[in-house]
Amino acid sequence: MVLSASLHSLCIIPHTSQSKIPSIFNLLKSPLAKPHLKINPIFKPSSLSLFTQPSKLRPKTQNFRTPTIRSLFSGIVEEMGEIKQLGMADHGGFDLKIHAKTVIEDVHLGDSIAVNGTCLTVTDFDTHLGEFTVGLAPETLRKTSLSELEPGSLVNLERAIPPTGRMGGHFVQGHVDGTAEIVGKQVEGDSLWIKVKTDKNLLKYVVPKGFIAIDGTSLTVVDVFEEELCFNFMLVAYTRQKVVIPLKEIGQKVNLEVDILGKYVERLLSSGFVDSIKGSRFPETHNKTGIVNQLPKSYNTSSYM
Repeated sequence: MVLSASLHSLCIIPHTSQSKIPSIFNLLKSPLAKPHLKINPIFKPSSLSLFTQPSKLRPKTQNFRTPTIRSLFSGIVEEMGEIKQLGMADHGGFDLKIHAKTVIEDVHLGDSIAVNGTCLTVTDFDTHLGEFTVGLAPETLRKTSLSELEPGSLVNLERAIPPTGRMGGHFVQGHVDGTAEIVGKQVEGDSLWIKVKTDKNLLKYVVPKGFIAIDGTSLTVVDVFEEELCFNFMLVAYTRQKVVIPLKEIGQKVNLEVDILGKYVERLLSSGFVDSIKGSRFPETHNKTGIVNQLPKSYNTSSYM
């Protein structure tokens, strides 16, 4: 590092006669002079170049790239987009073209964008027109309500969250489990009650005060009506203005994604995982006939609790 400074920046010079003004060389000979400061004779006498000794080089560390979360969402809708075109594409697949503003700002080919809670891959985009295209697989059309869309329909949009992003809702994968039908709507104050009916295979994962993603919106279940195969939820005034659910009428469908934790718990219970843990914590003794004996009195069960 090279520092260049004039003499006036190094000391305060009193208003005395010219002979009493200390010179640069006298200044360096003083006890305050530091041995690692040197004069560069190339510069003019009115300037002082200060060269610091080079610091020890730090060992280079390899720059590891942080893994990017590419298909995880929070259920906080960023904006509502408008369907511009949908139908069979030239390549034989089913394409969906959407007009948007926010989610297209930094879009790249291959990015994941949740459309009404369905994780879809960007296959084409035009930032000047504010449009992007996603492809729909046959299974996606069967599992979701996207097949009911038409030009002019509004959809919820959310980009995949970055690793440093805030988790404002809950973990949403964008893997729709099925659909539900709106069977009731009721206004209370500035909020809106909505009641939906779904399949019993999905309702078993729905619990009061639990998370659920409806058309990609992270919401809280209020009540579950087992006999009716229904549950309800409430939208506050702010949410009503930001998502498409209030715009749908009774009889229309919404996409559902249940909380992934419930499915993992069910999987562990059905696989015998819990029984294997119980067996390892409380071992049984067998006699020669194969009949299970009681634990011996000397067996210390407290160490397994």
